[in-house]
Parts: sequence; C-alpha cells; structure tokens
Amino acid sequence: MAYFKHLCLLEAPQAVITPFPRYISDCIGVCYLAAAVERDVESIVMPENYYNDGIFKSLRTLLKQHPCDLVAISSMTGAWSQALKLARIAREAGAFVVVGGFHPTALPLEVLQEGDIDAVVRGEGEESFRELVLYGPSRSVRGLAFREKGTVVCNEPRPVIPDIDTIAFPLRSLRPNRYGEKGTRYFIDTIYTSRGCPWSCSFCANGQMHGKWRPRTAENVVEEIALLHDPKMKKLLKIWDANFLTSIRRVERICDLMIERGLTNFRIMTETRAADLVRAERILPKLKAVGLDKVGIGIESPNPETLRLMNKNNAPDDVEKAVALCRKHGIGTEGYFILGCLNETAADSFAYPAYARSLGLGQALFMVMTPYPGTRVFGEYEAEKRIHSYDWGLYNNFSPVVSAGGMDCRELVGMMAYCDIAFSRLMPLLKRRGTMGVIVSCISELLHVCLLLRVNRSLSVSDVEEAVGGALLEFGYREGGSVKREWRADPSRKPLRPVAFRLLLSGGRAIDFRLGEGGGSRELCMTPLHTDELHGGSSSFKGSRLRLEGVVRFAFSLSMDRLMAVLYQSEWLRNNRDKPFEKALRFLPFLADRELLGSAVQMAGLLSGGLRGRRPAVQ
Repeated sequence: MAYFKHLCLLEAPQAVITPFPRYISDCIGVCYLAAAVERDVESIVMPENYYNDGIFKSLRTLLKQHPCDLVAISSMTGAWSQALKLARIAREAGAFVVVGGFHPTALPLEVLQEGDIDAVVRGEGEESFRELVLYGPSRSVRGLAFREKGTVVCNEPRPVIPDIDTIAFPLRSLRPNRYGEKGTRYFIDTIYTSRGCPWSCSFCANGQMHGKWRPRTAENVVEEIALLHDPKMKKLLKIWDANFLTSIRRVERICDLMIERGLTNFRIMTETRAADLVRAERILPKLKAVGLDKVGIGIESPNPETLRLMNKNNAPDDVEKAVALCRKHGIGTEGYFILGCLNETAADSFAYPAYARSLGLGQALFMVMTPYPGTRVFGEYEAEKRIHSYDWGLYNNFSPVVSAGGMDCRELVGMMAYCDIAFSRLMPLLKRRGTMGVIVSCISELLHVCLLLRVNRSLSVSDVEEAVGGALLEFGYREGGSVKREWRADPSRKPLRPVAFRLLLSGGRAIDFRLGEGGGSRELCMTPLHTDELHGGSSSFKGSRLRLEGVVRFAFSLSMDRLMAVLYQSEWLRNNRDKPFEKALRFLPFLADRELLGSAVQMAGLLSGGLRGRRPAVQ
C-alpha cells in the first residue's frame, strides 16, 4: 500500500500571462506524474483555473472538499512566486508538499529553506515521484532532496530514463475545464516526442533537467497522436521538443505513419534548429501533409561572436536557406532573437530587426537574455555583477533583469520595443484605406508592443509609454522619416485619398503620420515634432489625433485572462472556420461578460476620440 494515498497535482502559473495562446500550459508535465502513480493511489485531483490567478481560490476549495495527504507542484522560474503561494495553501491544509520542475531542480537547497516545502524532486520526475508516493521521503529515493530532523538531505541523482517509450502517456483525462474544454478535449495540446537536447546552449537549462537527447520511437509517438486526433475538430498540436528534427529518419517515419492512419487533422507548431530544417528538405512536403504550419527557429543573433559565446552553432547560410525552404513549402516561420548579450552594444542590437526582415521571416520574437538558474549564463552574468533582480516573477524572457552592452534594464525594455516596431515597419498601416482603418491598424500595432511590455510587472503606464514613444521616434529617425511599400493599384478602385493623423507622445512630443498613394506605391511619412513645433503649428494640422497614453492605459486595463480567453477562441476559429454553430457557442459567453464589454466600450472611446481629434476618454 502506498505511503501517500490522496494526491493533488498542479503546475504553478507564470506570475504574468504572456498574450500568446500557443504558450498556454497544457499541464503535460504533471499529467506524466499522474500516469506514473495512477494505479498506486486512491485518488488524484487537480484544481480548476490552473492557468491563472484563480488557482489560489480553487486550490483552497478543492483541499477542503477533497483532503489530500500530498500536494505536488511543478514550477518554472517565472512561476516560483506563485508556487510558494500554492505551497502555503497546501501546508495550511495539512498536506506534505513536494515541488519539482526547472527551478527546484536548479536550486534545491534554496527551495528547501522555504518552510512550506517538504521535498524536492530533481530532474526527470516520474520514477523519483513514484517512489516518494510509495515509500515516503527516504534516503533510498534517488533524485529526492528533503528535510530530515532539521537538516537537508540530498540523495544521489537519479539517472535519466534510457528508454522513454516505457513512460506511460500523460493522464490528460485529469485536466479540468479550460475555456469550455476538459481532459482530452483541449483544442490546443502538447506532445513531447523526445527528451533532452544534443546541444548545450549557454542560456538553456534543458540539459540539467533532461540530460542527453533521447527519442521515442515513431510508433510510440503516433500511438499518442492517435489519442489526440479528432476528425471533426482541427486541433493546434505543439510538438514541443527541444529540437524536433534531430533525427530526420525518425520524423519521416512519424509522418508516414500519420498519413497511413489518416491522422492529419492538425495544425502543428514545433521548434528546431535552422541546420536541421535544411537537412530535412526532402521530407518537408510530408511534414506539411501532416499539418506542420509553423516552425520556431532559434536564431538568437546576427553576430557570429555572440553565437559562439552562446555555444549556438548557427550558420547564416543555414538560417537563410531554412527560411526559404519553409516559404517554398508553405510553412510559416518565427525567428527567436535574444537581446542583452554581454558582448553586444546598443549599436549591435539596432541591427536585429533589419537582419530578421532580410531573412524573410513571417514573424520575429525579440526577447531579452534571462539568466535562468542552472544555466551557464546565470554564472557568467552573476560573476560580472550584471544581474540586478532576483525577483523570479520577472524571469519570463520579456522582463530585463540584467544590464549588458552599456544598456541597463530600462534601456533593454526600449530596445525590445524598438525591435518589435522596426521589424513590422508599421507596414499594416499601408494596407488600410481611410482614416478609420489606418487608426485601427495603428492602435493594433501599438497594443501588440504594449502588451508585450506589460508582461514586465515592474513597469508602470508611464514607463511603457516612454519606451514605446521613444522606440517610435527612434524608428522614424532611422527610417529617414518615411516607410515605402510597392503597391499595385487596383484600376477598379479609386486611388487612396491622403490620410493624416497625429500621435501625441509624452513630454510634449508627437509624430505626424501621412499616408498617400501615387505612381503604383504607397508611402507612410513620419514627422517627429517637439513642444515648440506643436504649439506653433497645431492649429494648422487638419488630421485626427491619438494619444499614446490612451493606448497604453487601455492595454493596462485589459484583463489578461479574459484577453487570453478571446485569443484562445480566435485561434480555434482560425482552425475551424467551417463550424458556424460551434463558433457561436464559443463566442456567445463573451457577450455576457461585463468586463469584456467594458473593454469594448473603452476601445470605442479610444477610436472615436482619435477620429474627433480630441483626447480619448480612456482612464
């Protein structure tokens, strides 16, 4: 009989929600743990609202209704502050508290200084966790660290599981309601077809957690994929390996089996190295056939010396060829870049967006170097005294906690904003017709940047306004005052009438935007203005006016959880456009959500205020 009989498993949510539905947790890690002990215990439960701040109330309620003798919490570094709150609730309910995941694995001694935590499972958890459940905290459980009579006992490490086909599939049926879906019905889901990584990038802790690269067989992978496949609903499937295309032969076998069994009603996203995409050229048509829609490529930097210091073996030719091959086969690409490397200055960082555009990437994500515990980078930045915060809630790739290249944390925030704006080059504005369309597009572009910066909970409204305004001015300066786009005029439509509007920034600054069409092309002119120019010429300006402050305040007023709900259902709609009845059912609850309706009213005020040329009524 097991030492612990009633279990509660949960994953601590990140301290701040990142507004990308593809990054929402599917709780696969704790579902693997549940599968490992399912037959050994009497009950396993998971609280509702595990992906937002509602988890604290739901855990309290659950432990009152269903007392548990063990609560297991998995945590990334950016979620550690949340994990501690959950541990306190579990302790108050009288449970034994064990934690695992990347952060506890990296800092087990520090973690066990917390009074509400009894034990840490280090590294790969299935076997260590099962032995803990069966036998209790013991010196015989490899991979376990725990407190015993006032001292911390760190047992010897547990070797990784050599044959990961022997690991039971995640117990997805345990998962509670998420945006109207339960258990195995999640529209967005995750699968890992391998563990570990053959590479050792200095900024990544995967090797410490999972060790060397170990693949599952194609047959084993496809058996799990078959459980996720739904012929009536196209799911977004994240193949979230550290590097999916490590073995091209294995991936081809997975594709062949999926096609043979008709398991192709997916939109698939994955991540891999550029060189492996080039090696996989022959099988890209098969990957497209099974649903591969987007590939994330860790490009990191255009600077060869930076790549060498990161131990990132990217060759520029491979990156260019990989993006071109994906474009040829109709597969989207998203490039990942890291700002704030020790050897790079601001001048080096300004080159990132142009380099990303030159590659032909569909999307680019500009993050900041984050020294996660357990990585080589952590030691390097700590030795240089470049880490300025150990507030783990800021460790999310978008909240600078370091200084580098002469840039402090605030300057790195501005650089992220600049890179995001400079990569898009405000091109969506050039596609619009009329003042309303242009202003809507401008607000959309600004909101995208503001929401990314809002992830940094140390920033205020004025901080974000200053960063975005400064980034816009820098972009305008570096573009020479105008952005041009070749445009094939439609002879059946009238030429675009000139559009003008003024974006009012903080500190008495502004940017005048003028969009015009002629000679088969459109041109967006940006003219920076300062206080004296504004006062001297504001009466002669005939266009609309929009305050950046209003856009930033609107971004801060949004409930990130409700925004994620809307984005989640919008992602479903993108995959399942031919289901009008279910579409109505999914979006109908939003019509009764007062907070969302209030946000809609605020947006309407923002737009109408801009079109009237008065300050928008957004508080």
